[in-house]
Amino acid sequence: MKSKIYKDLDKLPSGRAGSAVTDGCLVLEGGGWKGLYTVGVLDCMMMNDINISSVVGVSAGALSAIGYVSGQIGWGARIDLTYRHDKNYCGIGAMKRDHGVTGFTYLFNDILKALPLDEERLMSPSRRLVVTATALNTGKITYFEKGKCDIFRAIQASATVPYVSRPVMIDGEPYLDGGCAEKIPYSWAEISGEKKVIVVRTRELSFRRKPGAPKIAKLWYGKYPEFMKSLETANEKFNDTVELLEKKARDGSIFLMAPSEPVTVTRFDGDMDKLGALYRLGYKDTESRLGELREYLGV
Repeated sequence: MKSKIYKDLDKLPSGRAGSAVTDGCLVLEGGGWKGLYTVGVLDCMMMNDINISSVVGVSAGALSAIGYVSGQIGWGARIDLTYRHDKNYCGIGAMKRDHGVTGFTYLFNDILKALPLDEERLMSPSRRLVVTATALNTGKITYFEKGKCDIFRAIQASATVPYVSRPVMIDGEPYLDGGCAEKIPYSWAEISGEKKVIVVRTRELSFRRKPGAPKIAKLWYGKYPEFMKSLETANEKFNDTVELLEKKARDGSIFLMAPSEPVTVTRFDGDMDKLGALYRLGYKDTESRLGELREYLGV
């Protein structure tokens, strides 16, 4: 019988990141449980005092950003690798309380009692945190920034998976996963004029998506024509963005981090050994490129 909790939980890194902040922008892709790769990347960065001043994340990337901006090494990994099979975090309990596959109420209330969040550091104006969600009425990406909104509600919207979840209401407007319109939120870094940009992928560099939306999309969202347009073009936009990012990485305009091995973890994977190994891969990949990263950032 496979374990419901990661067997090497006690070996995960812990502690607090240093207080020094490095100018730049960290862009975090989504990907469900593939986001454990990102958590490993961020923990390694914190262990080596690389605390980027601006972070923009979508879906799982938005969730991963919480522990990084709060400077809590191992916090996100411990949540995911402990509670993956807790039905209140991911299961029938989540569906009952939050009408979706992730139990945000359970996370932001119950789990935080066991693994407290340093909200004072998270909300400090010294660093920016932006998460993206897709507006159903317009089909467009909306950027939510901490200090200007209820960031926890925005993170819930950003990571609310379509088809299996009820939209999240913010200021009277319904929102779903930011990945419905933009799977890698690089646009925010461009809009903000960031000079140093680190993009963290959750799939190997060779991965591309098939164009179009699932056939069930019209059944679910046919009354939102603009949202449907975003769903139908999101995969092509993703492929175009990936090509652009690889070009920019080659010419040194950005720093691109991606899994060094093919990722076999699926969006809703429950194999704890695989999830733990993906976290370790993210940590190891980052550790092996620390010199490159420091040189790029000038630190």
